[in-house]
Amino acid sequence: MEFVPAPAVHRVLCADCGTPIVPNSANLCVACLRNTVDVTEGIPKQASVSFCRNCERFLAPPQAWVIARPESPELLAICIKKLKGLNKVRLTEAHFIWTEPHSKRLRVSLTIQKEVLTNTILEQTFEIEYLVQYGQCPDCAKLAAKNTWKALVQVRQKVPHKRTFLFLEQLILKHGAQKDTISVKEVKDGLDFFYSQRSHAIKMVEFLASVVPVRSKSSEQLLSSDTHSNTANYKFTYSVEIMPICKDDLVCIPPKLARQLGNISPLTLCTRIGNSAQLLDPATLQSCEITSAVYWRAPFDSLAAITDLVEFTVLDIDPDGRTRGKYVSADAQVALAGAFRSSGGVQEDEEMMMDYESMGNTNQIFHTRTHLGGILQPGDTALGYFLTNANYNSDDFSSLSTDRIPDIILVKKTYPNRRKKNKARNWKLRSIGKEEGEEGETGSGRGVVGRMGGRDQKKVEEDYELFLRDLEEDSEMRAAVNLYKTSGDVKMKTDSTKKGPRQAQFAMDVDEKPAVSQTDEEEEEADFPEVKLDELLEDFDEMTLGQDEEDEIA
Repeated sequence: MEFVPAPAVHRVLCADCGTPIVPNSANLCVACLRNTVDVTEGIPKQASVSFCRNCERFLAPPQAWVIARPESPELLAICIKKLKGLNKVRLTEAHFIWTEPHSKRLRVSLTIQKEVLTNTILEQTFEIEYLVQYGQCPDCAKLAAKNTWKALVQVRQKVPHKRTFLFLEQLILKHGAQKDTISVKEVKDGLDFFYSQRSHAIKMVEFLASVVPVRSKSSEQLLSSDTHSNTANYKFTYSVEIMPICKDDLVCIPPKLARQLGNISPLTLCTRIGNSAQLLDPATLQSCEITSAVYWRAPFDSLAAITDLVEFTVLDIDPDGRTRGKYVSADAQVALAGAFRSSGGVQEDEEMMMDYESMGNTNQIFHTRTHLGGILQPGDTALGYFLTNANYNSDDFSSLSTDRIPDIILVKKTYPNRRKKNKARNWKLRSIGKEEGEEGETGSGRGVVGRMGGRDQKKVEEDYELFLRDLEEDSEMRAAVNLYKTSGDVKMKTDSTKKGPRQAQFAMDVDEKPAVSQTDEEEEEADFPEVKLDELLEDFDEMTLGQDEEDEIA
């Protein structure tokens, strides 16, 4: 095998420093070439970005105001578009350099490449400092000038609670449907959304129709007109009414409609609300779907809501093997919660005991069919509707034969031991009011829902707690909203007011001193639906606020 020597590499001396280098067209080394040629020439090292403090949006070229989080890709794209001269070089890398959140400065590191000589490409990294200048976007300028809106969306639901609007608020935040809203106002039985353009209001109406069953109608008001140019100025109002049936409500379907829906039993439970209502017969597991068009053709109300739920103790459960999705049919034996409680031993507070003697069903055992055979066990506590002593003002319910009306309809499993614990949640929700930076929001962070205050405030607090519990216990409902991590120093509110057993399950505040001393000894339910850490998102606003506080302390 003949050895072939490698060709010799000829080197020349750098024209400036004399370092041996491979010959190039400039006869300069890399260091001297950088000192001689500046590839960043023509690119400004300082620039400015406009920021609206009212709606927290940045001005993106040419004239578009967009929402961008700190150090987000959207904000980086805005910063890069503000630079002139980048079209003459090749941008290879760009990232933010951390700055103080309150410094009104943004620092961006850029890496560019440019061909300075024939077949000679020079790469250079440099920093650009942006000054954040406060200004007003056109929408906020109209708001400040009292020319607040051109289109209005009125959302209403005639129910005695706010849980629907609390859930709707989270859906709006998750899908970003509030970005075009200039203001939100709470009114009786609903919310008002104000917009500067008619198209934004139509977009909101279409979004509402896609997430909840609604019916809508529109109207317009003439403000001014010009007969010479044949133009007119209008204000548009869109009225949206949500179906007054909520999750876990007891519903009696009109007999004629029940026959059309597969001859389902008229007495059903509402198990899910989307763009239609899902109803389930707990005895047979037969389900049906009522769309907006079907419901508004002949509207009807629900028989009972969750405020009418009564607590029961499960004595025995016998699943029969029939399943439909996550529901399992079973025969259950239940009794009123505390009906078989011994009066000896621990002396209980009279206010914490229900008056079962006056109900006439002290130790009576009830047999019923339920759809919760997959999760209920003997000894568990469940909430249900007590139809034996119920009196409903409904012609459809009165027309039912007595053999088709059960004594009890179980709705969901509850966790009374866990509710007595003074334990804070490791997650939280955002609100539209907090997102938009509106003034006057409540200290409890309820956003646009619950700002009326006064006599309604306590009711809103209870509805909010019920809504949080529904999120904990329903994974499908939890998947539809965004949950955020909380800091470790979150504390639960306490209230020294004592409540009865039925009232305690709907109260938000936790008693400081439980009336029964056995509460501390009772173990928490092992199957309590904890919210997992991988379901939570980072709350960057809270992290920024914590960093600001640390800087102030330092």
